[in-house]
This record gives sequence, structure tokens and C-alpha cells, in this order.
Amino acid sequence: MKPANRLHSVQEYYFSRKLREVRGLISDGHDIINMGIGSPDLAPPHQVVEALTQSLSQPTAHKYQSYQGTPELRQAVVNYYQTFFGVTLNPANEVLPLMGSKEGIMHVSMAFLNEGDGVLIPNPGYPTYASVTELVGARAVPYKLDTANGWLPNLEELAKQDLSGVKLMWINYPHMPTGAKATMAFFKELIAFATQHDILIINDNPYAHILNDAPLSILAVEGAKEVALEFQSLSKAYNMAGWRVGMVCGKEEYITQILKVKSNMDSGMFFGVQQGAIVALEQSNDWFLHINSVYQKRRELVWKIAEALHTTYQKDTCGMFVWAKLPNGAPSSETYIDALLHEQHIFVAPGTIFGTAGEGYIRFSLCVTEERIKEALNRIKS
Repeated sequence: MKPANRLHSVQEYYFSRKLREVRGLISDGHDIINMGIGSPDLAPPHQVVEALTQSLSQPTAHKYQSYQGTPELRQAVVNYYQTFFGVTLNPANEVLPLMGSKEGIMHVSMAFLNEGDGVLIPNPGYPTYASVTELVGARAVPYKLDTANGWLPNLEELAKQDLSGVKLMWINYPHMPTGAKATMAFFKELIAFATQHDILIINDNPYAHILNDAPLSILAVEGAKEVALEFQSLSKAYNMAGWRVGMVCGKEEYITQILKVKSNMDSGMFFGVQQGAIVALEQSNDWFLHINSVYQKRRELVWKIAEALHTTYQKDTCGMFVWAKLPNGAPSSETYIDALLHEQHIFVAPGTIFGTAGEGYIRFSLCVTEERIKEALNRIKS
């Protein structure tokens, strides 16, 4: 049986392939320090786990759940957006819980894209934006990000292109992998750009609170709901990556179309997970101060590793990664990280997995204990 044609342009996810190699090295007895994956190693709030546990004895806990999530979960999302972003949402029709925002990338693409439609994709950026675009038969239109423009899209240059066939634009601020931050002024310009060119903007916003004193939502811009959606996720902010909880927020008309797709692809989120998510979203800013105090210490140690490797980096960034530029004369990013893996037994991500504009960069994850980061530093210095 031959695979579907749609798979011809899509490869297995890089980390899926590379982690097999890493596991092979570990099984051979090598002590690999994994600084490549952004999977939080810290625990969720203890109240979250308690809420999940206590929910298991409720009569409806093990039944099918609503495709839209419980009213209490949607209200918790609304309260969270009001508290941290000053954004008002209607819990009845402007919030749709997701089994992780990665699921939402597929749902949005299936809901709005026809074959051949153009999609503006950040380069560098999260690889799933491009792969899902290809899977649904749409056309990826990469837009380059670089240090000259603060890793923000150059909207003047984009406006000079033929955008008549472009329907969606993915953005991701705070940005992964670079850690660049957007401003409200930029979001206003972006909403004006989208309005002018009839493009739906989707801001993927899971890193809003990580090492960031001023979290923003694009939905706070006046008129944003007409041309923008936003994803949020509990994976990074609350250390709940394996729980698979996210949400998409925006205008009722858009949410309704996404729900048509979602309701045909899953049968609702497990009740206990929803109960835990509610408690997570009710956490005060003290929670973020706590986890950021840990990440700050780790980041300072990773900066030392970056310096020991003679790479350069920017300090005015946020998120759970350090994006570092290789020194002049260094080999390609993938060759560089392979040498680091096999010689020092340290795994970091090559910039090229995030797009061609990532060549010459590597990415360190902060999801590693201080002890392991110090061990990696010692290996590099020895």
C-alpha cells in the first residue's frame, strides 16, 4: 500500500528522529545531557495534581466530555485573559479548549485553508506551521526573520509581495526559537497589515510568561478579533506538557468553524485534565515568579556555556531557550551539534530545524537542572 501523496512533502519530525539516536547512545552507556528539547522538567502546581486526583471519583469523570470543554474551564480561560492581558472574551463562543495548541494548528489549517492557499510561515519558526500547511495541500510562503529587525516580520517588505493568494499568517511571540519579544505597537501594525490584505493572523503564544515581565496578547489590540486568533497552552507556563491542554481564542465566527473540525477529530478532553487546567489558570502571578526564578538561574549558566563555545547571544529575550550564533568559520549547525553530541555527549538543537534562516545558530533548552547544566559546562571547558 503506497502512502498518500500528501506525505511526499512532509518528513518525520526532527526530534522524533534525533531522539532515537540519543536513546541509542544512552543504551550504549553514554551519559547524554539533553539540552535540545523544550519539555519542562519542573512540576505543575501541586493544587493542579490534587484537582485531577479528586475529580476521578465524580460520577461524570469517565464519560465523554463536551467538545467545547466544560463551562467552568472556558470561564477560567476568560478570567485568565482578563487578569494577565486585559482582554475580554465571551466564554460561550470565543474560547475553544484544545488538546494542546499543536492540535489547534491542524484544526485552524483544516478549517480555513483550501488547496493552493498561501500561508505566511516564519523562518526561523516552529516547524509544525509549515508541515501542517503542506499536509492540508496549502502553500507555505516563508517570511524571513533576522536580527536586523529584531526577529520581527518586516511588514513593509511583505506588503511589496503579491499577497493575493495568502489566507493565513502564523506568528509566535514571544518567539521560538529566538526568544524575541513583540511590542503592542508592532501588534497594532500587524493588525492593520492583516486588515489591509485580508489575512487571518494566528499568534501562537505559549511562552508569554516565561522570563517575561510584560506578557502580551495580540487580542488586546482594538479590532484584533476581526483578523486574529490566539493560541495559549498550559504546557510551558504551568509545566503540563504531557497533559495536552491549550486553547484558541477569538471571534465567534472563527471559533465556530474550528469547532466543526475539532468535533470530528476527538471526543472531548478528559474531565480530570479539565479540572486540573482550571486550577492552573487560577494561579496568581506568584506562580510565574517562582518558575522564572528557576529559569533565570539556569539561563545564566547556559549563557556561560554559550560563551565557552565562543557563540554570541542576546540577553533581552524571553522563553525557555537560549538562541546562540555560531562563531565565524564554524561548520554547519547540524554538523556542529553532531560533534557536540558525539564528542561531549551534549545534545542541543541545530538552528536549521526551524528553517533555512536558522543556519549558523544553535538552541539550548532551559529544561535541564542546574546540576546537569554545570556538568555540561565542565565538559566543554575540560
